[in-house]
Amino acid sequence: MAGPRTQRRRLLAQVGALGLAGGGALLGGCAQRAPHPAVVAPEPIDDNPLDTSSARQAATYRNIDRLAPTRGIRRAGAVAPLPRHPTDLAATAVPYAYREASYTLDDYLRRNRVAGLLILKHGQVALERYAMGNAPQSRWTTFSLAKSVTSTLIGAALMDGSIGSLDDSVARYVTTLRGTDYEASTIRHLLCMTSGIRWDEDYSILHGSDLLRFAQAIDERRSGAVMELMRTRPRIAAPGSVFNYSTGDSYILGAALAAATGSTLSEYLSRKVWSRLGMERDGYWLLDAPDGLETGGDNISATLRDYGRFGLFFLDHGRIGGASILPPGWRDEASRPSTAVAAYGQVDDDPLGFGYQWWSFPVGKGALPHHEGAFTSQGIFGQFLYINPREDVVAVVWSAWRSAWDDHAEMETYAVLGAAVALLADPPEPAASAPPAGRP
Repeated sequence: MAGPRTQRRRLLAQVGALGLAGGGALLGGCAQRAPHPAVVAPEPIDDNPLDTSSARQAATYRNIDRLAPTRGIRRAGAVAPLPRHPTDLAATAVPYAYREASYTLDDYLRRNRVAGLLILKHGQVALERYAMGNAPQSRWTTFSLAKSVTSTLIGAALMDGSIGSLDDSVARYVTTLRGTDYEASTIRHLLCMTSGIRWDEDYSILHGSDLLRFAQAIDERRSGAVMELMRTRPRIAAPGSVFNYSTGDSYILGAALAAATGSTLSEYLSRKVWSRLGMERDGYWLLDAPDGLETGGDNISATLRDYGRFGLFFLDHGRIGGASILPPGWRDEASRPSTAVAAYGQVDDDPLGFGYQWWSFPVGKGALPHHEGAFTSQGIFGQFLYINPREDVVAVVWSAWRSAWDDHAEMETYAVLGAAVALLADPPEPAASAPPAGRP
C-alpha cells in the first residue's frame, strides 16, 4: 500500500484535466441554477470541487452547500471575542527564507493562492488576511480538516461514556459491519489509519481507486450507498501493522460516533463545542446522501475565525468555561504518533508523524525550526489548522492550490508559520536575582 503522500500526489495533475468520472462525482449536480428574476444571481461555481477552473475555485469552496446535501452545525449565545495582539505581524512583513531565497508575507500569499490566513498568539489576533473574494463572514470548506474534528468528537464521546474504549471493535457500534473485514479493526486502529483494510486514496480517474468509488457512491444520493461500499473493502494486513491513509476509515469513525451517541455528527459537534464556544456563524458538514450521515473525513465549512476558535479549544485541552469536554491528556495523546508505523519519518519518509487524525511535527533531534511539538490538520488544495502548544500559537490557512497537493507549497507554509512563531516569541523571563550573601 502506498503511503498517504504518495497516494494524494500520484497523478494529481490529471485531476485538473479530467476530474472525477461521472458528471460531478463527489459533489455532483448542477451548480448553476437560473435565479428568480427578482433575486441577485449567486456567484458562479463549478460542479466539482476537485476539478475547478482557476477563476471559480474559491467561489466553489465557499459554496459547497450548493453542490450537495449538508447539515448545519448550530452556534448559540454571544460571540467570543478575539482581541488584537500587541504585535501586528502585517507591519513586520514576516520575512522568511525558503529554498535559499528570501520572501515576505505578501510573496507567500501570492505564490500559494492563499484565500485566508489567521494567526493567533495567546488567543489574540496577530494576523488576519482575506483574499480571493473572502471576508470575515465567508465559510470555506477545508476538506480533510474534518478528520481532526471527527477525532476530537471521538474523544468527547469517550469522555461522556458514549464510547466505552478506543479498543472496541468499530462493528460494536456500526452493526452493519459485523461479519465484514472491519470487525477485527478497533476505533484506535482507524484513528491511527492502521485498520489493515484496503483503501486507495488516489484522486485520479485512471485506476478505479477506492476514493473514486466513494465519490461515486455519494453522487448516487442514496442512503446506505457509501456504507455498502465500505462493507466490501477487504483486509490486506493485520490491524495495526501498516499505515494507510484512508478517508473511508474516517467515514467509518463518523458512523461509529453517530451510532454511539445516537446523534448526527453535526448535532453532536454543535452540542459539545459549536454552541458553547462563542462561534460567529453556523457551520455545515457534507452528507453522504440527503438526510444521511456526515462524511466524517471531509468537508466542514466554517469561517476563518471559527476554525481558529476550534483550534484554541483543542489547544486548551478541550475545555470550555472550566468544563472538560475531552479526556485528560487527550490533546497530547491525539497529536502524537502512538504506533511505530506512523512514527516521525516513517510515513512516506516524511518528517511528520501521525496521531489520531492529526499530523505531528517531530520533537528532539529531528525537530523543524520553531515547530517542535506542534501539530497540524491538513486538507487538500492547501488547508491547514496548525497548533503549537509550546508557543501558544494557533494558525488557520485557506488556500486554492491548483493541484490537490504541493510539496513545495506545504513546506513554504511551514516556513512562513515558523517565521511568524519566531516573531511572536515571548521574551525570556528575567533570571531570579541571587539572594544577598550572608556575613561570615
